[in-house]
Amino acid sequence: MTRSMTAFAALSDTSTETELKWELRSVNSRYLEMHFRLPDSYRDLEPHLRERLRAHLNRGKVEISLRVQAQLSDAQLSVDNALVQSLLSAIERVETHLQASTALSPLELLKWPGVLKQQEYQQVPDSDVLALFDQALASLCEGRLREGEKLCVMIEQRLDAIASILAELRQQLPQLLARQTAALQERIGKLISDTDPARVEQEVVLLIHKADVEEELDRLDAHLSEVRRVLKTSEPMGRRLDFLMQELNREANTLSSKSIAILSTQAAIDLKVLIEQMREQIQNIE
Repeated sequence: MTRSMTAFAALSDTSTETELKWELRSVNSRYLEMHFRLPDSYRDLEPHLRERLRAHLNRGKVEISLRVQAQLSDAQLSVDNALVQSLLSAIERVETHLQASTALSPLELLKWPGVLKQQEYQQVPDSDVLALFDQALASLCEGRLREGEKLCVMIEQRLDAIASILAELRQQLPQLLARQTAALQERIGKLISDTDPARVEQEVVLLIHKADVEEELDRLDAHLSEVRRVLKTSEPMGRRLDFLMQELNREANTLSSKSIAILSTQAAIDLKVLIEQMREQIQNIE
């Protein structure tokens, strides 16, 4: 169960005169970070919210906001008449200094801060607020899981591509080593006269042994198997996958340094590209 750290969830409750709206947004982070924006009357809920988040999330930067407001109808709109009269009087005084009268529409007057009175919302029981939060958190977790499944598919595609490259390279390796052996024997024979054939053979064997990448291929196969195993677990896996990407990249670099032909050089380059693509996406996995 691969879970991403990137998701968004929003949930509202308009069943009462007070509208509640939770918004939860999470992005990747090394640890679990929680940032709250709550109305003053609900600040005491923060410890309960933290407890709920820790029970469901292990990593990620999570921003949590709660908006609470009274639901207003046209009949409930309240105008501060005293403020309106003060504004009109001020406008009349200013107009005495102007050459022409300045028309002010009622809509512009209503936009002035404080003209429309903010109706106080009725306090909603904490239990109802927390219940709505639990639903929003469940939605966030589902979103992280859906995104994680997409990341898992992408990673498995790259794993298959790497496995294909390794299989091709393993198949071609005996021929590559044989050609390299013949080329080295010919070069040494041309450079050194009156050579001991046994000595030449011994030197060639040592050089070819250094160029043999069988062990690197075995370790790459082992790392691929471990990545596939980790992807099937239900525990947080992001850090372990990141470590495995480092190990894969290390073996790919060794493969590149031991390259003895264009085929193996290109294979090492392709491996590093695929590993980097996986590493970038693994940064988002919990």
